[in-house]
Amino acid sequence: MSDNTTLTDVIMPQLAESLVSATIGKWLKQPGDPIEQYEPICELITDKVNAELPATVDGTMAELLAEVGQTVSVGEIIARIAVTGSAAPAAAAPSPAASGDAPAPAAAPQAAHAAARPPVPAAAYDAAAPMRARYSPAVQSLAAEHGINLAAVPGTGLGGRITRKDVLTFLENGASVQPPTPAAAPAAAPVPDAAPAQAAQQPVFQPVQDEFQPVRNSGLHLSESPKIPTIEIEGGRGSSSEYLIDVTPIRNTIATRMRQSVSEIPHAWTMIEVDVTNLVVLRNKLKDEFKRKEGINLTYLAFLMKAVVSAIKDYPIMNSVWAVDKIIVKRDINISLAVGTEDSVMIPVIKKADQKNVAGLAREIEELALKTREGKLRLDDMQGGTFTVNNTGSFGSILSYPIINYPQAAIITFESIVKKPVVINDMIAVRSMANICLSLDHRILDGVISGRFLQRVKDNVEGYTPETKLY
Repeated sequence: MSDNTTLTDVIMPQLAESLVSATIGKWLKQPGDPIEQYEPICELITDKVNAELPATVDGTMAELLAEVGQTVSVGEIIARIAVTGSAAPAAAAPSPAASGDAPAPAAAPQAAHAAARPPVPAAAYDAAAPMRARYSPAVQSLAAEHGINLAAVPGTGLGGRITRKDVLTFLENGASVQPPTPAAAPAAAPVPDAAPAQAAQQPVFQPVQDEFQPVRNSGLHLSESPKIPTIEIEGGRGSSSEYLIDVTPIRNTIATRMRQSVSEIPHAWTMIEVDVTNLVVLRNKLKDEFKRKEGINLTYLAFLMKAVVSAIKDYPIMNSVWAVDKIIVKRDINISLAVGTEDSVMIPVIKKADQKNVAGLAREIEELALKTREGKLRLDDMQGGTFTVNNTGSFGSILSYPIINYPQAAIITFESIVKKPVVINDMIAVRSMANICLSLDHRILDGVISGRFLQRVKDNVEGYTPETKLY
């Protein structure tokens, strides 16, 4: 390493206040690869969602200290980035005013660690605010986009940490967003937390629009070239008797949650058949106009979800969790939406779904489904669900037994719409029919209340008419 190169530590960030660790899902940069500031260097996996970790400096990946699949505690070093020349943070070298000599490497790991952070006065790192120096990727990107010096932003998070809301509040209050002029450093000693000498020349971060792959019209939304899991052939390539597929961290999390649900919750299951002929007519009448007005497709799921939410308002016990010596009934109806991708199922949440009309639910469904398929869900998108809705019928299923999304009390799934001959007033007619399946926690819910709830959902769905309004 040359004399004007320093190593900057990359530490595991605290992605949310309740998280103490994260798993390395994939390294996007390898040793020797060039890195630009804000460019993702790895994918992190938590119990809730995946996230990308952006670089805080320009440089070259020097070494990886954590392996793929390894769970790392918050604050631990996972990699080091080599920063050379004028790109090196001022924290790693004496002030240029100190002498005419070339900058020296960082004297200690603490100095390199400070270099990985945005410039903040030393007073910010006191015992009263131990988390203030740890910025999430969202905070870093937002601050860079608006030219905000984070040293001037009050932190309201745990340990004085600055949250995204703090940055937005700082902007709303009309505070100056011009980067501060670096203070003159004493000539006799290094200044670990001074601003970089070239700070004014660093590019402003601008989000890059991803190019979306076309998707087929199916419930799993498979791409034209689905991802293939990494396969290791048992006994070498010459054997064809069996093969192995690596269990990814997210698949391991799903397995743990499913096992917990089945082992702790006494599942029961029931199904009802619903006539959706009027709903089909209504959607066909409105879908083209809705597409022109909103720019998104009007799916059956928005109508079905509205019917479920209205039924939950009539039977609030469905919106509850088991707490050993009591049953906790949630006031807010937050609907968890099961969304499938090529290799997993994610459960983003529509908050306060009872306060939204059909059009509002359609927009929420489209937004969350798109974010799920693009891997852009945030932790907040996955938290707070009280009742889960699934749409297995979108890929042709007609009967399912869903596993409850722990620790909720129930999950409902809508099956495929099929035209069938049915008897109406002693005459045979062809109608559009669908099955609705409900799995329930038998500690909380019994057959009577579950049957009445399911019947109410049926009544709500069959109550749609061609005159029903979306707004």
